[in-house]
Amino acid sequence: MNDYAGQHEVISENMTSQITTELARYVQELKQERKSHFHDGRKAQQHIETCWKQLESSKRRFERDCKEADRAQQYFEKMDADINVTKADVEKARQQAQLRQQMAEDSKAEYSSTLQKFNHEQHEHYHTHIPDIFQKIQEMEERRIVRIGESMKTFAEVDRQVVPIIGKCLDEITRAAESISQKDDSQLVIEAFKSGFEPPGDVDFEDFTQPIKRAVSESSLSNSKDGKPESRFSSKSKGKLWPFIKKNKSPKQQKEPLSHRFNEFMTSKPKIHCFRSLKRGGAGPEDFSNLPPEQRRKKLQQKVDELNKDIQKEMDQRDALTKMKDVYIKNPQMGDAASVDHKLAELGQNLEKLRSEAQKFEGWLAEVEGRLPVRSEQTRRQSGACEPQNTLTVNHCAQDRESPDGSYTEEPSQENEMKAPATDFDDEFDDEEPLPTIGTCKALYTFEGQNEGTISVTEGETLYVIEEDKGDGWTRIRRNEDEEGYVPTSYVEVFLEKNAKGAMTYI
Repeated sequence: MNDYAGQHEVISENMTSQITTELARYVQELKQERKSHFHDGRKAQQHIETCWKQLESSKRRFERDCKEADRAQQYFEKMDADINVTKADVEKARQQAQLRQQMAEDSKAEYSSTLQKFNHEQHEHYHTHIPDIFQKIQEMEERRIVRIGESMKTFAEVDRQVVPIIGKCLDEITRAAESISQKDDSQLVIEAFKSGFEPPGDVDFEDFTQPIKRAVSESSLSNSKDGKPESRFSSKSKGKLWPFIKKNKSPKQQKEPLSHRFNEFMTSKPKIHCFRSLKRGGAGPEDFSNLPPEQRRKKLQQKVDELNKDIQKEMDQRDALTKMKDVYIKNPQMGDAASVDHKLAELGQNLEKLRSEAQKFEGWLAEVEGRLPVRSEQTRRQSGACEPQNTLTVNHCAQDRESPDGSYTEEPSQENEMKAPATDFDDEFDDEEPLPTIGTCKALYTFEGQNEGTISVTEGETLYVIEEDKGDGWTRIRRNEDEEGYVPTSYVEVFLEKNAKGAMTYI
């Protein structure tokens, strides 16, 4: 699949370098060339319009001079026919008529010349200049079309180069899919999680018709100290014979929101995909779910310790920077206080990430410790002595036992043993009693709860505390019956009730 995706990346890179970049540059060149051609067309159009205006001006001047000459001639003839007009006036009128006639002839010659020039320019405009411009634009568009065809051909060549490799990748994917063996995967699951428990032998017949005292059968599973026989399905063998019996919830599981446990269930079930990596010696899952319970607990505890050390280191750096900032504020000549704000913000983000990681691993650790048998100091000193689990139904000690899936169960009573077994999946969705409130809190800052299990609060808001900070920097609060979650302890001011933790108030 990686090789298949890599070939598509090769296609993308080659298209970018050989097609996209070249076409982008060519488009810019075409824009400049097209702009130049249109500029030439506008110049030619302006030139022919100027010639037309000159022709119209010459025509109007010729018309005006002709009318003036005609009026001057009529005036001269009128003066010449009048006997009362002096000879000097007649001569003056004659000269004026001749002058106007000459001006008309000049305007006629100019008009004729301008008309010939316009006709020539108009012919050149419509038969030479404009056709040349349109020819250049057509050639430009034809080159563009050819370039598009070349780009399509280049794309085909780029794609054709990787087709054989893609074909091999698809063949390998097909062979890998056909090589999957559900039986081998199931066997890997069995080998990784088998308990090694051997079924008990047959139960001997005990004849109660004989009045003599009978000894307990060696093959019997009874383990009674007061003469009362223990059920065959007691706590010692219950977890191994009946792996589907509902398990008691650990305190951590009872506190966790239903959505948290559902997410853990959904993410923890499909472990079969990890067994090929286990078989090859690859890295295991992040929560070390591929390890036995005791080894998993040690690994998780080691990871939690490392995260706590990192958190402490970040907090020390933040405290040092905070003190430095205070010094800068009191003595500005020693440095700029704003220069450390960026580093403080970065440290705050790192702390949030580390605390989130620590909370995640502590949740897994609590889950494992809830499944492992409780090994207190008193238990180790008594070397196997046990505490009574349920004095209402039995008088003997019941010990936790490991089930094939790595969990540990208790036997509350004999009556519950014979009930219909329930699966872990049903147990994950049992209704849980809401936790009692142990105090109130006031939000000092606004917090946007974007992660699963957190809750958003606004500055000045008052809420109920249902679980105080356990050292991980998070406090569990409740707004109403449907809204509860965790917020950073530093974001709230907590007021615990006196009957919960004394008259204790902290920030």
